[in-house]
Amino acid sequence: MEPYYCEDNGRPCVDPVVLVKIVLLQHLFGISSLRKTIGEITVNVAYRWFLGFDLMTPAPHFATVSYAFATRFPSEVFEKIFAWVLEQAIKRGLVDARTIFIDATHVKANANKKKNRKELALKTARIYDEQLRAEIEADREAHGKKPLKDHDNDDKGNGSGGVRQITVSTTDPDCGLFHKGEHKVEFAYTAHAACDKHNFVLSCEVTPGNIHDSTVFDKVYENVTETFEAVETVTVDAGYKTPWICKKVQEDGRNLSTAYKCPMTKKGFFKSYEYVYDEYYDCVICPNNQVLSYSTTNREGYREFKSNPAVCKQCGYREKCTQSRNHQKVVTKHIWEPFIDAAEDFRYSPAGKWSYGLRSQTIERVFADAK
Repeated sequence: MEPYYCEDNGRPCVDPVVLVKIVLLQHLFGISSLRKTIGEITVNVAYRWFLGFDLMTPAPHFATVSYAFATRFPSEVFEKIFAWVLEQAIKRGLVDARTIFIDATHVKANANKKKNRKELALKTARIYDEQLRAEIEADREAHGKKPLKDHDNDDKGNGSGGVRQITVSTTDPDCGLFHKGEHKVEFAYTAHAACDKHNFVLSCEVTPGNIHDSTVFDKVYENVTETFEAVETVTVDAGYKTPWICKKVQEDGRNLSTAYKCPMTKKGFFKSYEYVYDEYYDCVICPNNQVLSYSTTNREGYREFKSNPAVCKQCGYREKCTQSRNHQKVVTKHIWEPFIDAAEDFRYSPAGKWSYGLRSQTIERVFADAK
């Protein structure tokens, strides 16, 4: 904290080490406010010993602590403290980053969900958009299709020029509206963290609650892998099982350990894995052994395979396959599908089963302790 204080003038200050320790006490013992924390310090001899106070030393005013953390100290200071503590653990050989665990949890914001306003916000460009677009165009060209038209300025586009309507809290504009299940809606933050198998937190990012977990994965993952090059396996839950994450981790020479992801199909219908892709003939075979031919590659990177409506109309399995009016079944396969298949293969391996089995003892326990 030395750069934020003057040595030769100004009012007498509270020792910045004491300020940090006060906030540490508040969080370690779950005290709900700084005012209550100062009250506890005034009468608790153990707290006073920890702060270096004798029985006659007055505790600082709670507003002094609040102002320091809200105004004086930038967030980089706390990142340095975090990094220093982690560095001490690494030097003593306590951290084993060969297998890391990444996940996110929601923290309810202290904001009334009824006090809000609607705003238009620009869609944030995804980090892999340019790479995906280039591979989509290459795939379309290989199939004899014309390049996609630019829709970046379209409200429905996925580029940075698209806009969307969001709900913003008037009490705490930094949080985001989080939908939990079908009914519960609240303003919240999302804490994204990575840890090793010994529960040492290796990286942490906090975002508004309306940002999907997989969107922040890149930043957390890169923070860890830049520091720990020995990472061999990245363990995540099913929410991170996206084509880009599977591709990024595997192209870095690492394994992605993830969970089984239930097919998003209606009850009573054929599951997505029952439509088999034939790589040699570049087509999909349906459960009735009929061919679905390649049609196009859309702007999200999915190849579309469509059936012959005349054949489907006479098919006895049509009620379990499609409800389209023209009796045509459309199956999509992402151009990065092989990376998802490789992650699925690793899930069945002994290393995949072992690493995913540790999630409940590692990252889930980190969040439980934090909450």
